Amino acid sequence: MSTNATLDRPPAPDSGKPETKDRPRRFRPRNLWQTVGPFGVFIALFAVVAALQPAFVGGGGLQILAVQASSILLIALGQAMVLHVGSIDLSNAAMAILSAIVLALTLGPLAGGGLVVSIGLVTVIGAINGLLVAFAQVPSFALTLGTLGIVQAASLLASDATTVYATGNSELLWPLFGTAFAGLATAFWVGVVLAVVLWAVLRFTRVGQGMTAVGLNETGALFSGLRTRLLKVVAFTISGFLAGVAGVMIIAQAGAASSFGLGSDLLIPGIAAAMVGGTAITGGVTNPVNVVFGALTIALTPIAAAAVGVTSQAQSLVYGLVIIIAVALTMGRNRNRIVK
Repeated sequence: MSTNATLDRPPAPDSGKPETKDRPRRFRPRNLWQTVGPFGVFIALFAVVAALQPAFVGGGGLQILAVQASSILLIALGQAMVLHVGSIDLSNAAMAILSAIVLALTLGPLAGGGLVVSIGLVTVIGAINGLLVAFAQVPSFALTLGTLGIVQAASLLASDATTVYATGNSELLWPLFGTAFAGLATAFWVGVVLAVVLWAVLRFTRVGQGMTAVGLNETGALFSGLRTRLLKVVAFTISGFLAGVAGVMIIAQAGAASSFGLGSDLLIPGIAAAMVGGTAITGGVTNPVNVVFGALTIALTPIAAAAVGVTSQAQSLVYGLVIIIAVALTMGRNRNRIVK
């Protein structure tokens, strides 16, 4: 058939239906659950604790929960940003300990300068992680596992394998846990504010949208002209920075740091809180605000286990079951994505 005959063919009759691309996206209940699921899981777990131990609600339990969740939240936010670009950071909890030790050693002689040194040091380590993942093409799991060992060794050397106490200018950190807003420690609200900032970055900035594209389809993002390597470096740098802030929280709370003390077991809770908060381990799906509820859920789990009468020896079992169930309920899915 000739081209002219094709051009002269009358248009197909209008079906009366709008084009597919112009149809508004229908709201699905699944989308609502992905949005409020982490909050719903936390509320359900909190209701169990409140029913079994009413004194927890009226006896300062919420304040204690916020304190326990503060450091977990910061580690989880950093982990969520790295997971968002399809990688993982096994070293950020160890970096928090190193930051705390360095701060304990420098807060007295340097005052506020100690904050800059401690946070800056681990931020640089995070950036180096990102550079090696992005440009040397070292898998993030293997790289950050190695960084974990190096940072732990550095912490032992810096502290001489003992507990290091902050002996001067500790009043600079007093407001973090010595003051409260709406009954919850200021340190917790610092994490909440950072979560909102990260949410805004992912939603409204080109960098955040580029990170989402990398997490969803790195090859497609690369062919679209995005600087995928730089975006990975940004994610790891943010993780290092938040680990540094978590180190500050450790000193503000305990006044001391060691490689085996407060904060030494933040890695698994941090990863768990990120995933319970709806962060997809496959990348591209993260809501930092929901990570707040993930951190609260993880901090509440040992309390809930004790409330139902679980012995301390069996609490790890309950902890694992809660994580599996919460992740299954809150993780974003669609029919076209393979869960690995």
